[in-house]
Amino acid sequence: MKATILTIGDEILIGQITDTNSGYIAKSLEKIGIQVHEMLSISDDQNHILNTLHRLQNQVDLVIITGGLGPTKDDITKKTLCTYFEDTLVKNEEVEQHVLHLFQNVLGREPGQINLDQALVPSKCTILHNAYGTAPGMWIAHQQTIFVSMPGVPYEMKGIVDHHLVPKLVAEFQRPFILHQTLMTYGEGESVIAQTIEAWENQLPAFIKLAYLPSPGRVRLRLTARGNEEALLKKAMQEEIAKVTPLIQHILVGMEEEESIEQKVQELMLTKKMTLATAESCTGGKIASTLTQIPGSSGYFVGSVVSYQTHIKEELLGVSTNTIQQHSVVSEAVALEMAKGVLEKMNVDYAIATTGNAGPSKKDSDADLGTVCIAVVSKTSSVSGTFTFGQPRSKVIDRAVNKALEMLWKEISKK
Repeated sequence: MKATILTIGDEILIGQITDTNSGYIAKSLEKIGIQVHEMLSISDDQNHILNTLHRLQNQVDLVIITGGLGPTKDDITKKTLCTYFEDTLVKNEEVEQHVLHLFQNVLGREPGQINLDQALVPSKCTILHNAYGTAPGMWIAHQQTIFVSMPGVPYEMKGIVDHHLVPKLVAEFQRPFILHQTLMTYGEGESVIAQTIEAWENQLPAFIKLAYLPSPGRVRLRLTARGNEEALLKKAMQEEIAKVTPLIQHILVGMEEEESIEQKVQELMLTKKMTLATAESCTGGKIASTLTQIPGSSGYFVGSVVSYQTHIKEELLGVSTNTIQQHSVVSEAVALEMAKGVLEKMNVDYAIATTGNAGPSKKDSDADLGTVCIAVVSKTSSVSGTFTFGQPRSKVIDRAVNKALEMLWKEISKK
């Protein structure tokens, strides 16, 4: 079963907002065995929408549309669908009651006519309930293609996809089994890993595909098995993982789907009942920000000192002036003293520190642009390293964050 995801809205095309809906829908469809054939973004123009629907008709099994279903005049998707399907708008009583409930009981006011008109839907559609907004999802089967239109507001779209669209697709269509397994690696680049596992990759069964998903400092190796016999897929997947694991054991962090290094760190810290603080210079607090994006991080993360300027390193973290003069502010010696300073100040089990030249110009140090020194210390151990991450600045910071978390994960894994 093949699908196309179609987003409608000028705000996407001019870069005013980023389309996150397509990615969410694609993941949801992939999990139930529906292949996404393409993703399209088009303008709020009736002719453009109609031409696109004509092109997709009978070329794919499923077209999922988001956007253009709001109450204002520039939201034209619903009327355009009526034009395409030679249909008319009719009032849906359940949708109208839902709109009244939202306004009267949640917003505390009466809806205007423009809001009540959200209950007008094409007569040929099946309603997909939108619990979080006024515009319902609409399912229309036409010839060999099913068209599903949903609002573009992400949390409204997600509610419809999770609670109505996916269950309906699962109930009505026979689909192949799809299994995913993602191996998380840190510390080596995509090309190096590819050379290491080349012979293994070349002998993969035809129904198992490998994808390299690189990002700064990390590479995810995603295995996807597709077929009609679930037991066979599971057995083959485990056999291939057993073959490749020894080849990448030195960089392998875990194998949970989409679990990041920061999630792995949190799991270990909480399991071992350890605490953490950070002292950041060139990363500017991004390590702390990355860790605290995950719910539950307060269970182990205590705080951070962003010691961006040299005198703050000395005054707040106790870094020795002699150390700075002897080794430079961008040095492992300074990173170690920063880490030990915040470890003592916040009385934690582990501390991370970073100091470097992220660029684009040199300041307090003569170290090359892209040079970052990272230290991880505990009350009984310490490890440090100097790394060259190149440019631009954003790449340096991202890679420094990932490397610091990788170093921390390896240290706490020893305990």
